Amino acid sequence: MKVRKAVIPAAGLGTRMLPATKTVPKEMLPLVDKPAIQYIIEEAVASGIEDILIITNRAKSAIDDYFDYSPELEDVLTRAGKASEHELVRYSADIANIFYVRQKETKGLGHAVWRAKRFVGNEPFAVLLGDDIMVAETPVTKQLIDAAEKYHSAAVGAQRVSYEAISNYSSLKIKALEERIYSVLDVIEKPSPEEMFSDFAILGRYILTSEIFTILEKTPPGYGNEIQLTDGLRAMCKSAPMVAVDFDAHRYDIGNLSGFLEATIDFALKDKSVGPWLKEFIEEKVRTGF
Repeated sequence: MKVRKAVIPAAGLGTRMLPATKTVPKEMLPLVDKPAIQYIIEEAVASGIEDILIITNRAKSAIDDYFDYSPELEDVLTRAGKASEHELVRYSADIANIFYVRQKETKGLGHAVWRAKRFVGNEPFAVLLGDDIMVAETPVTKQLIDAAEKYHSAAVGAQRVSYEAISNYSSLKIKALEERIYSVLDVIEKPSPEEMFSDFAILGRYILTSEIFTILEKTPPGYGNEIQLTDGLRAMCKSAPMVAVDFDAHRYDIGNLSGFLEATIDFALKDKSVGPWLKEFIEEKVRTGF
């Protein structure tokens, strides 16, 4: 199972990050010095992905522009002798083969993924959600690809979440196969505590087969009156093997302000250019009581 393609849904309205996302795509909000979506793309590329489709909407043209050449800017940087800055600007345009398609109506994650049907064809593919930034020695997408190849199956990324938080995610019914890998028996979208199967939740990464498109075409609107990818996965795991990978990574949910700030501070502290200053700044603030 060679996974060469990835799909990044980026057509959401970013309502949890208003008012900034009124005009700026949430995927373009910077984590220190790079837009959030670049971290997602870098994970995909590090996992062996060659072609990436970003699902956008009419308000997300800034994403297209960012991953394109900027001749005027590059010319200014070249004439100013700013070679390192020029390299950074060019890197974002050359990082991968990036394609775009619009989700013309907000009909849910399942509908957004279905829009990738022509791009994917009959190949297995990865789905990476832009709200989840993963920091790992082995990229999370690669962890899922390895499991999918081993078990000749679809794969979903999963971790335990609190019982209070499970209603924000998809709860998995699973059976252990080996350490950190489970067979998926069932899944439910945003369950109540009484409906949940377990405290294992799907978190932002998937390896799917093209069978999902046929399923999604027949999937009626579910939670929130939207076509839910989880409902498609529920049907899929009944007819084909699917595994859940308890991935080894630190996950940041940057779709909300607290998670975004957590990621920003952690990434900044690890940045050699600003990390030492920020550490001193925070320590000083703590000493002086802000």
